[in-house]
Amino acid sequence: MNSAPAATSTEAWLSLWATAWNKFWFTPMPAHCLAIIRILTGTIAFYTLLVWSFDFDAFINGRLISAEYRALLYRTPLESAMAWTHFDWIGPSLRMPAHILGLVMVALFTVGFYTRFTAILTALLIISYSNHAMGALFGLDQMLAMLTLYLAISRCGDEFSIDRWMSKRNVDDGSSTSVMNSIATRLIQVHLCIVYLFAGLGKCQGDKWWDGEAIWGAVANHEYQTVDMLWLSEHMGLVAVITMVALFWEVSYVALVWSRLTRPIVLLLAIPMHLGIGICLGMLEFGLIMLVANIAFVPATFFQRVSDDR
Repeated sequence: MNSAPAATSTEAWLSLWATAWNKFWFTPMPAHCLAIIRILTGTIAFYTLLVWSFDFDAFINGRLISAEYRALLYRTPLESAMAWTHFDWIGPSLRMPAHILGLVMVALFTVGFYTRFTAILTALLIISYSNHAMGALFGLDQMLAMLTLYLAISRCGDEFSIDRWMSKRNVDDGSSTSVMNSIATRLIQVHLCIVYLFAGLGKCQGDKWWDGEAIWGAVANHEYQTVDMLWLSEHMGLVAVITMVALFWEVSYVALVWSRLTRPIVLLLAIPMHLGIGICLGMLEFGLIMLVANIAFVPATFFQRVSDDR
């Protein structure tokens, strides 16, 4: 007697979930926010690759990080095949010209010139450099690879770009709105939430974070210290507060960033968190790229209004 209403209720519930899923992933978005991320990510990527140029033999030609060393990091032939790098395909004499060409490609991506093409090549270049210099790999390279990969599937070159200027579209006619922009934005958002969640859970396993001394241990480490923060030793209560706020922010990010009520607070806290890490621990590029990734949570309409007001 009640089977029909129960089935109807289940179908309605599934329909609501399907509708919400489609709305979350496939509602077309304008390209303004992704265009800003493109410009900032491309700038940091260009700077990162440019730095390799100052000690090219050490990092690229194998004086510091040899192919044998990289081979030790691969556990299986599949891992070795997946960790490809275009520098293994060309001789040492051609690597510098290839490096310069890569810099040009990243620059073109940054300014948005033939972006659908240069975005894909930039993502491949970032992955290739990361695979080649495994011994020097850290969070900056991983975040660059993540952002460029997702930007490559979007239409991030439709705004704030040479492509836009060349198309002679002087008004926002909605032509930059695309489902691929939505997918790329959501992938950045979800990926970023996963990064923060696992980073926070990892910290929860350390006694220093629960004791409130982890921040002090970081800023007092001479290996990373770029700004003298030893004065904090006289304010360990403040250190404990900063430590616990940082831990709570990182663990709760995945839950609080989606709510319109708490999102502004979460994003504002990201600024001192990452700039503090960048300035005090000598990892400014990493701090900046994390802030760039957080821009994905800024409503696209904000940058659209900025563009319309120009």
